[in-house]
Amino acid sequence: MPRPTRIELHRTSRKLELEFDDGARFELPCEYLRVYSPSVEVRGLGELEVYKEDVGIEDLQPVGNYAVRIFFDDGHKSGIYSWAHLYDLGINRERYWQEYLERLRTGGYRHRSVGEE
Repeated sequence: MPRPTRIELHRTSRKLELEFDDGARFELPCEYLRVYSPSVEVRGLGELEVYKEDVGIEDLQPVGNYAVRIFFDDGHKSGIYSWAHLYDLGINRERYWQEYLERLRTGGYRHRSVGEE
């Protein structure tokens, strides 16, 4: 499994930039990371995460040599993002994002980035 060689938080653009030792590079928006949190709070309940367009990251803390804990400014802080999870989010970003937008739509919500039909 690739490991990150660089992790940089861009607060203004609300993106986490990651570079891995296999050459992969990803820019993952804070909202995307928040709605795909690996925490039991998010994953275990299966509830749709809504209105996260403006969420930011307050802090990042390493967890051993395998993960990072992300502290979001909406109070969510229980997600431990393993390198494998972050890599998966990067590789599958477009597909996962479209799946999230579809879940919002079928749940009766409209994301700000989606125009009127």
